[in-house]
Amino acid sequence: MTTPNHNNGVLTNGVQNGNGNGRNSPPGRPRTRGEVEAALSRAFIQLEKECTGRGPTETRTFLIEDVVLVRLKGVMTPAEIKLSGADQRGAYLIKQTRQELTNVKRPQMEDIVKDLLGAQLRSLHTDICTRTGERVVVLSLDRRPEFAAEKGEAL
Repeated sequence: MTTPNHNNGVLTNGVQNGNGNGRNSPPGRPRTRGEVEAALSRAFIQLEKECTGRGPTETRTFLIEDVVLVRLKGVMTPAEIKLSGADQRGAYLIKQTRQELTNVKRPQMEDIVKDLLGAQLRSLHTDICTRTGERVVVLSLDRRPEFAAEKGEAL
């Protein structure tokens, strides 16, 4: 279970660490699920900023067995918002452009998964809702990551 934090108007799940590198624990100590989810959220926020010039308004990441689910709200740029209101072709163009950006970003996503989870990315699925501006990213991993015990869990 993670606790939401507010940071510069952006909601991210997990623990803030100040340096933004996602490594909250001392070297050699496994991190908790919540710390890893927060680090993944920060990494995807940064990736979104690099590609579109702006980050999401809210980001949540969930680790479920060997699957990572990232939910990003408020990701559409002002131009995409106008284009999505035009007609069905506008929505189609936004989805196609975002898919191409995802293909370009895939090597970076593979690095994020390897660095934060010690796993390989098997498959990547994503979609954006042009009506709500919400995007989901689903990452399938080659194995289930291991974490330090959370409060109340047995070691």
